[in-house]
Amino acid sequence: MPRQPAAKASRAQVASKPVTPKAALKSTKPSKKPGATIQAPALGLDDYLRKILTTRVYDVAVESPLERARHLSARLGHEVWIKREDTQPVFSFKLRGAYNKMAQLSAKALAKGVICASAGNHAQGVAMGARRLGCQATIVMPTTTPQVKIDAVASFGGDNVNIVLHGDSYSDAALHAKALEKKHGMTFVHPFDDPDVIAGQGTVAMEILRQHSGPIDAVFVAIGGGGLISGVAACIKALRPEIKVIGVQMNDSDAMVRSAKAGQRVTLDDVGLFSDGTAVKLVGEETLRLVRELVDDFVIVNTDAVCAAIKDIYQDTRSIVEPAGALGVAAIKQYAARHGGQGRTYIAINCGANMNFDRLRFVAERADVGEEKEGLFAVTIPEERGSFKRFCEMIGPRNVTEFNYRISDDKQAHVFVGLSTQRKGESKQLAQAFEAQGFATVDLTHDELAKTHVRHMVGGRSSLADGERLYSFVFPERPGALMRFLTSMPPGWNISLFHYRNQGADYGRILVGLQVPKDEVKAIGQVLEGLGYHYVDETRNPVYRLFLR
Repeated sequence: MPRQPAAKASRAQVASKPVTPKAALKSTKPSKKPGATIQAPALGLDDYLRKILTTRVYDVAVESPLERARHLSARLGHEVWIKREDTQPVFSFKLRGAYNKMAQLSAKALAKGVICASAGNHAQGVAMGARRLGCQATIVMPTTTPQVKIDAVASFGGDNVNIVLHGDSYSDAALHAKALEKKHGMTFVHPFDDPDVIAGQGTVAMEILRQHSGPIDAVFVAIGGGGLISGVAACIKALRPEIKVIGVQMNDSDAMVRSAKAGQRVTLDDVGLFSDGTAVKLVGEETLRLVRELVDDFVIVNTDAVCAAIKDIYQDTRSIVEPAGALGVAAIKQYAARHGGQGRTYIAINCGANMNFDRLRFVAERADVGEEKEGLFAVTIPEERGSFKRFCEMIGPRNVTEFNYRISDDKQAHVFVGLSTQRKGESKQLAQAFEAQGFATVDLTHDELAKTHVRHMVGGRSSLADGERLYSFVFPERPGALMRFLTSMPPGWNISLFHYRNQGADYGRILVGLQVPKDEVKAIGQVLEGLGYHYVDETRNPVYRLFLR
């Protein structure tokens, strides 16, 4: 299986803007050259503004509140506001674009029905739209879709919705939906790459400009396929071009950033699954055109930063948002730290709150690390009388969040320690302080293997694990997936280490130690690629060598 691009490429935390936005996006006329294919003209800013002002979204959507984030504003020294799209009837902005598209269809088209492919928020929007308009909607969802989302779609759509489960991924579901569209003559409601969908999402910006009469420095918008930011940017640049529009993407799902830089759509081999609402491998043609012309800048955020932002939003609003809904706040924190200053006005669009409750375990665990309020360390202490006490005296009154130790050597002890920190960069200073006192220390605060697995299983060294090789795997979380993984291993390979912990997400993570016969070592890569799961060779990871090898 091809490796995830995000795992290979080094990424700047804030990506440079792709193109300086134009003063006005011009509409284009169809080609009149002999033999040329006649295409619909590209819409300009005036066209999009007209479409935004005449949408039908308020048949089903509400004007969501714009709330000041009091605690976050005080902490950052800027005015931070949150556009609460989580308060929509389907807990997401997706209802706006889906319904506007459907409301523009003729009675004849509605009679034939609509179809979409979605595993979440867009599906719920189409379902509610179908019930409101009295048409039939076929919604194709991957077989990996959590039952809570399937139930939500059925609840919003009632008898007007037919749910079809097909394939393991959104791409599989989309291909099947396209086939059904042609077979039955239905209208496909695209989740982002459609002018009517884009115009529906643009009403979010129209409300922001009406609700906040004072100066606004920047609006931060999460990007998946680009529908929301395209509509928001079109409205803002038509009415208040001095306001910056900043796009936000996950570091493992940055198709729009890559496409904007390349000047053409770039397909990712794989996308991260934590922020499933923005996990898009290929952005739209129209959304890329609008983003390249109208968006001022991009910010790239990671999982820990998003977890910290979910906590920030909860502390200010007492609402729990899905990861995609927190991207804007995560980006504001990063952007403010980079650009400094005081008293600017930043607005984040909280685009959704369809969070699986069980996932909160993972979010809570990673939030303090994302905010850098917890540091993780591997500390080597001499196995001699008094050394442990000396190390504890060094820690002093600081709060210990984790402490794992198991004797494994008669000369040295490797201790896994979690400590509360107060500011960014403090973990590095603590590591240096430990080193200065003669304790060899590795700062694990940003080590993914340490945070996901090893902190839960320290002390697993064994003299029986000779020749062990370590691999981490990510696989879709569905019934039978774990057993399929286990039974797919060649019978001659011994599993010497195995760690699995359900994180309450749509994906699972496994850590496996393998002892492979010497004559089969060369075939390891081929066998693992054949499993079809994303994997990483962790054998040389320092935390593995300290605690498990």
